[in-house]
Amino acid sequence: MADNLLRVLILVLVFAAVLMVVETLIRGIAQSRGATRAINTRLKMIGRGSTRAETLGVLRRHNLDTAGKMPGLLRPAVRSIERTLMATGLRLPTSQLLAILVAAPLVVMAVIVVLLLAAGIPLGFGPALLIATVSLALGFFIPLLILRAKAQKRIRKMQEQFPVALDVFVRGLRAGHPVAAALDLLTVEMPDPIGTQFGIVVDEVTYGAEMRDSLFDLAERWDLDDMRMFVVCLSVQNESGGNLAEILENLSKVIRDRAAMLMKVRALSSEGRMTAVILSLLPVLTFGGLFLLNARFYLEVAQDPVFVPGFMALIVLYFIGFFTIRRMVDLKV
Repeated sequence: MADNLLRVLILVLVFAAVLMVVETLIRGIAQSRGATRAINTRLKMIGRGSTRAETLGVLRRHNLDTAGKMPGLLRPAVRSIERTLMATGLRLPTSQLLAILVAAPLVVMAVIVVLLLAAGIPLGFGPALLIATVSLALGFFIPLLILRAKAQKRIRKMQEQFPVALDVFVRGLRAGHPVAAALDLLTVEMPDPIGTQFGIVVDEVTYGAEMRDSLFDLAERWDLDDMRMFVVCLSVQNESGGNLAEILENLSKVIRDRAAMLMKVRALSSEGRMTAVILSLLPVLTFGGLFLLNARFYLEVAQDPVFVPGFMALIVLYFIGFFTIRRMVDLKV
């Protein structure tokens, strides 16, 4: 009798343990599916308990206003960095990024100088110029190029998503939704980056901004001609009337046709673009590799009086060649 009771107790405990494991797995799967429904950053923030005002404040941190505080000569460069930072999706203030880009070359230069002095290598104007160039490349230009590559990737994704967003917007209009409700539909149907960006527009409109102004600001932040045409279509239809769904459907077709033409052009020019990349990177990689393998050779050559004008002329010629090649392969459609 005691053995049977023990067996029943063991079976009950095993059943309870299996039930708890299954329930935990089901709860985890349900939570993961609930998390995947939040297909963009804005919805995830709202799902974690942030209010729409808090979400808007975080996502609109890049107000593109730092450039206005800079001197006239630095303003275009800072504005370009602001746009790059905004397009990357990093929630980093522009002033903090500028401070990092300024401090990083100084830190790299200080480290190189300390290492050379510890190795007993004398420093003159030529080696100092060489070290400053290497530090500027490692601390400023390479991080900036990485940010620009990430920004260009998100911009291309934004361009690819925009025709799909127009289709969703048109379907919302034909289903009877007003423009604001059709725009809000994009915020829950489209993933990042376009879903979050339209969510910012919807939140701005909710807090009193004009829809046309918010959409125009969105187009300016991303510098997208397709988005500008979308804003123009909304403005013209608002003032003169007409079938907005048909207008936007035609716009979506035009954007897709232009994207197809762009892909054909990129395919035909791929050999030239790859040649441009190799010609641009080969001198830098060659110099960097040789400098890492035998830095003393460059530092000894840098002591020669002819090194300074020759090195500066080399840098000028490199940048002339770089921008010339870039203009040759930068095809506009």
